[in-house]
Amino acid sequence: MAANKKSQEKALKKPILLTDSAPSSIVSDQFRTIRANLYFLTKKSKDDLFLITSPGTGEGKSTMAANLAVSMAQQKEKILLIDANLRNPAIQDIFNIPNNSGLTDILVDEESFEEVVHQTRIENLDILTSGSVLSHFVELLGSQKMKNLLAKLSDCYDTILIDSPSVLTSPETRVLSTYCEGVILTLNRGKTEIEKIEEAKRVLDIAEAKLVGVVMNEK
Repeated sequence: MAANKKSQEKALKKPILLTDSAPSSIVSDQFRTIRANLYFLTKKSKDDLFLITSPGTGEGKSTMAANLAVSMAQQKEKILLIDANLRNPAIQDIFNIPNNSGLTDILVDEESFEEVVHQTRIENLDILTSGSVLSHFVELLGSQKMKNLLAKLSDCYDTILIDSPSVLTSPETRVLSTYCEGVILTLNRGKTEIEKIEEAKRVLDIAEAKLVGVVMNEK
């Protein structure tokens, strides 16, 4: 009985893709504004690559990344969303897709991208889940293989979004930020402390990452 209650609570807490279920809503309109601002700030090139992170955990960045990806795909652009949060992946749950293999399986040469990528029911949106659990993922995400993979995929998509772990707790996020054209920092109203925001900005500056935007949500 307790297990069943836990499953119900988890289902109730499952992030909602409002950009898909309610494309005419105020929230969906806000995501379209974010997308437009990103294109304006980066002067939209063919190989846009953005990292989405947050100062801490539980600040809604995966939900934000998923909704932004859907919003971009709705504009007839070919979008790839990569779940690089190997510590606590969530993208597979948001889109209700399997995560038997994915990013890590490509990086250890077990699978090809074409074998593991998910073509979603949302037109123009593909998803690369985190993949098999590994113990050496920090080194893997910071490897030349990862850099080469992103460069290769950039030729196939108009925009790539990378959902990553917290920038203050995960060293791999700082490395990933250097591979991207820009970083989007997700904050939670009433939860994210000013000190953590300032620290996250310092960390990104040290990594010489380009912070292109901050998104405040009320998760």
